[in-house]
Amino acid sequence: MVYKITVVGIGPGSPDYLTPVAKRAIDGARVLVGSARALPVFKPAECETKIIDKDLAGVITFISSKLAESDVVVMVSGDPGFYSLLAALKEQFPSDIIKVIPGISSMQLAFARLGFNWQDAEIFSLHGRDPGETDLAYRPQRKIAFLTDGQYYPGRIAQRLQANGWPKTTDIWLCSDLSYENEQILQLNLSEAAGLSGFEYCVMVVVG
Repeated sequence: MVYKITVVGIGPGSPDYLTPVAKRAIDGARVLVGSARALPVFKPAECETKIIDKDLAGVITFISSKLAESDVVVMVSGDPGFYSLLAALKEQFPSDIIKVIPGISSMQLAFARLGFNWQDAEIFSLHGRDPGETDLAYRPQRKIAFLTDGQYYPGRIAQRLQANGWPKTTDIWLCSDLSYENEQILQLNLSEAAGLSGFEYCVMVVVG
């Protein structure tokens, strides 16, 4: 028998945003892989688990060993097709044993909270990535959004944007902990954001 990996998008974090098909996959899991934050929230009672940590090779090895005896469900935050572990899994395992269940990304929820469409937005993840000058270049009415991190946090990004010609009055929204009780959305301009600390992991929306 060929066992399979199901990669499940769990949404931004709150169970309210977990789709029914995703919930069924997780509830039926015998082996469940996910973040330290997600596992206590979503895992069923009778289930072997593995935390996704910085030892990605160790996570891959665990999944590979379990595939000898069982299907494996891998939970990823947001949507699997949007900067997730899916890319690494597809490098290590045959595509025909990987099933993907989509989820609601934090980027989708941020734009929904702001009431903006996002089909014309340019999206960048700065998790371990250095934005290039083209990524940050100013154009009138340009709409961009970033997934920020501890290195490229909103204050630093705002400084880089100003250096690339963005007006100081440009509108910015910072959306953190989306779907959780401590969700926060802050609106400010580029000049104000350049002096801001915090919001290391959030969605940053910039509208020129």
